[in-house]
Amino acid sequence: MDLLPKDINGCPYLFLAPMEGVGDRCFRRAMASVGGFDEAVTDFLRVPTNAHVQSLAKAYEAEETQPIPLAVQLMGSDSQLMAAMAKEVEARGAPRIDLNCGCPSNTVTGRGAGSSLLKEPELLHRVAKTMVTAVSVPVTIKMRSGYDDISLFRENLLAAQESGVRFITLHPRTKVEGYGPPARWDLIAEAKAFLKIPVVGNGDILTVEDALKMLQITSCDALMIGRGSVINPFIFHQIRSHFAGKTYRGNWEDVKGYLETYIAEIPQGSSERLRINKMKQLMGFLFKGNPSLFEKRQQMLTTTYTDFASFLNFALPLLQEGWI
Repeated sequence: MDLLPKDINGCPYLFLAPMEGVGDRCFRRAMASVGGFDEAVTDFLRVPTNAHVQSLAKAYEAEETQPIPLAVQLMGSDSQLMAAMAKEVEARGAPRIDLNCGCPSNTVTGRGAGSSLLKEPELLHRVAKTMVTAVSVPVTIKMRSGYDDISLFRENLLAAQESGVRFITLHPRTKVEGYGPPARWDLIAEAKAFLKIPVVGNGDILTVEDALKMLQITSCDALMIGRGSVINPFIFHQIRSHFAGKTYRGNWEDVKGYLETYIAEIPQGSSERLRINKMKQLMGFLFKGNPSLFEKRQQMLTTTYTDFASFLNFALPLLQEGWI
């Protein structure tokens, strides 16, 4: 079975990336209402050394993005606990389980998880292999190109491949680089040429042109888009339309529907300040990605609002004016 099938027009398989912070349930549900991508992935579920896996697994809801499948990403370094957690989320309907080998947060790496696994290919292999053995659904890995540098790049790729994972998603920046310098797409090309299993390209895809360029440069098997989808929630439709020989631009009614879904998913009982800050974060990306709105972005972010309704009354007309 091909895990990464192209569509009838040759468009590669498209993933909505896991993203800590902005990429929460609110965002995934809003993006699912827009559609255009083949599969979503949760932001990581951390599995600490004192984890009670049955309780932790309840955070995963397979139906969250229906009809689009929702894979689950796990992060931790205790192989037995990671295997136990994999079993739990499989039982809850996870169609795929992804091992996080990329989170650069110091609070994460300080505990030996996330991109810290890239310092020890043997540990990476052990954790991944134990997870692969524990479940019947596909296990995959999302990784960076290294921790301090790329000196263990190939060793980590081999460790992942030999563990039995079905494919690797590569974000070609090191942990130390964070999100600063341009993603090194040449490393995706190197991984694709080096490995026998498929490679998903991730990093700096903000436009259709970026997506096409990555495919051309790297020959990767599929694309994963994170920040580009927050800036432009219609990017997946636009990529897919390109392969169909069409063009696509979400209209204002589409934008409204996207925002309404997002707002409806903000947890009940959240404070006005929390609701405002969540919407500021999301709309800050939308304003940033639209040249006609960018100059109004700072005004939207810094104006004082008495309540959530006053924020929407101020920000939505600006967004509508710029979108049209």
